Amino acid sequence: MNNTLSEKKQGIFHPSTRLFRFTILIFVSLLSYGTYFAYDGLSAIAPLLIKSFNISRAAFGATKTLYSVAAILCLLIGGMLIDRIGTRKSSMLFSSFIVIGAVIIALSPNIWVLYIGMFFFGAGSETLIVAQSSIVARWFKGKEMAMAFGIVLTVSRLGSLFSFNTEALIAEFFGHYSYALWAGVIFCVLSLMCNIIYCFLDKRGEHVLDLKEEEIEEKIVLSDIAKFDSSFWYITFLCLTFYGAIFPFQHLAVDFFHDKWNIPLEAGGEGGFLYQVFSNIIHMFSTAPGLAGIIVFASMVFAPFAGKLVDKIGKRASLMIIGALMMIPAHLLLGITHINPVIVMIVLGAAFVLVPAAMWPSIPLIVSKKRVGTAFGLMTMLQNIGLGLFPWVNGKLRDIYGNYTASQIMFASLGLLGLIFAILLKRADSRNNNILEKP
Repeated sequence: MNNTLSEKKQGIFHPSTRLFRFTILIFVSLLSYGTYFAYDGLSAIAPLLIKSFNISRAAFGATKTLYSVAAILCLLIGGMLIDRIGTRKSSMLFSSFIVIGAVIIALSPNIWVLYIGMFFFGAGSETLIVAQSSIVARWFKGKEMAMAFGIVLTVSRLGSLFSFNTEALIAEFFGHYSYALWAGVIFCVLSLMCNIIYCFLDKRGEHVLDLKEEEIEEKIVLSDIAKFDSSFWYITFLCLTFYGAIFPFQHLAVDFFHDKWNIPLEAGGEGGFLYQVFSNIIHMFSTAPGLAGIIVFASMVFAPFAGKLVDKIGKRASLMIIGALMMIPAHLLLGITHINPVIVMIVLGAAFVLVPAAMWPSIPLIVSKKRVGTAFGLMTMLQNIGLGLFPWVNGKLRDIYGNYTASQIMFASLGLLGLIFAILLKRADSRNNNILEKP
């Protein structure tokens, strides 16, 4: 009753109200929608770009290498920059880099210009996600923060899912791949506009509520690195190998499915553009980009439930073992058999739900509170090394052998390494009172 009277006195859209916070959350969630759409848009039309630019698969895989190089460089300074100029100015700077990169990508007449675009894009994307996390903490710390982070992740992954199921259709419908890339530009611009609206709302809220900047979590302090124990390094190398077997595979998965199984890039059929978009999403299991998007779809739908399961039962190290183990036969079956890839992609999607849900929340349990920021920052940086290296290796192996069998053996090997690190982690945890196995 008192809260109701207070809201009436202050106004329904006062910065202290839940409505104001969740309005901010809507626009903050959309900050990275364009980024995810444009990033995965390249993967969705990989066969078209490889053919149009007349390039090797290794050259195409290197687009993600340039992205990751820029991301690593900027992650080292991004947190300090946000601390120095604040989340509003820094988020606008990062969003601008993303738009500039997306425009260069869309205008690319050759692979070299595309590389430049991806470097600008990577410079803004990863650092914007860091700023986005700081913004959510600023407005939701102690107030539905877990739910707020879940909504942000879901909206971002919707960008990926929509990209995988529409980009090839856009290129086909309008007659040229560049239209698909310009669709990415449009969504990046819309995300930038959402950022402008957020800045306006945040400035008002900061003035009224006297808000303080939240400390950036993913910020590396070099002196902390030598103080991490073996459990942290096992998780970190599991992170590198696990993500190295997921996203680099996904980057050329559309080309893989189209090349080996002759699965079409879009569902086809009669009707207008919007009808065909709807048809593509409904028939996502029958198109190459749709199949590649199953991993994203699984994480978007089931990740929140997996997080709650981990909180309830614990067993974090055990779940990481199970998830890493699932990847090995999945990649081998894709590489050496002609089994229906739908079933195998669902298995990979399940692994992608289990491992991150158990892995990321484990860090605060094994690292002292004052070093958690360095731990997350270091894990993210090393993860990007894998995300930069393995797409190029994937493409190179395809160019050398003429198929993706060797690539899939490589990804299965990464799964095996991840399994070894997960087992070592469980052994180390057993010597540390089974902290990771407890609810």
